[in-house]
Amino acid sequence: MDFLLLFKAAVMGVVEGLTEFLPISSTGHLILTAALLGLDDEKITVFEVVIQTGAILAIVSLYMQRLVSTVVGLPREARAQRFTANVLIGFFPAALAGVLFIEVIKGVLFNPLVVAVSFIAGGVVMLWVEAWQARQPAQRIDDVDQVGWRDALGVGLIQCLALVPGVSRSGATIIGAMALGFSRRAATEFSFFLAIPMLFGAAVYDLYKHRALLSMADMPFFAVGLVVSWLSAWVCVKWLLRYVASHTFVPFAWYRIGFGVLVLVTAYTGWVNWTP
Repeated sequence: MDFLLLFKAAVMGVVEGLTEFLPISSTGHLILTAALLGLDDEKITVFEVVIQTGAILAIVSLYMQRLVSTVVGLPREARAQRFTANVLIGFFPAALAGVLFIEVIKGVLFNPLVVAVSFIAGGVVMLWVEAWQARQPAQRIDDVDQVGWRDALGVGLIQCLALVPGVSRSGATIIGAMALGFSRRAATEFSFFLAIPMLFGAAVYDLYKHRALLSMADMPFFAVGLVVSWLSAWVCVKWLLRYVASHTFVPFAWYRIGFGVLVLVTAYTGWVNWTP
């Protein structure tokens, strides 16, 4: 057993778990980490899908009671029906755009300049939304159960921006929801719930597409990454929910701007290949 390879899997799992639900783009961090660790095998694409599934499991495990009660109450409870409809409405635009345009996006937009600009622009937008929300007397939506179908559709349309490399799915949905009048916590939780069908659907699609690359010999590597991603995402989500109760996303905005500069520098020097 290659313990060094398993250590690298654990490192990648930690990076995925800590960045998937923060508004800082997990994809950019995984590319940089893989470059630092010397992981350039074609199976890394499949591995990243697997550890993304671990991050989804963290959300499912943390919100298990809410998800089970929703499924059980779906036939007769208006609250469960409205919640499910809103998640599906929010999920649909990006899912459709992904199926139609993902190959074009990967071929045209996945270059260092686009990634860097996305990081920096996302940070600037984040600073603007935080400044705007600070001037509002109160937020229109303070709980996910107050979300209407128009709100869900608005967040879903904004989520389409996350198909552009470097934008960040969680960043787009959280900050987009805040711009639509969600409180910081409501925006964060709605982003979590949207992640379940979005990331699970992407994982199933990518695993099927790359199924020829899978083999039993890779199971320990994949299993370590999956478990570590799940645990680190669980810790990160718990922390983030406490954080948003009394803090803004301003530090993440400045981090994004700094990371965008890092992308430009590493791409210019040839240190990192930002094309997956």
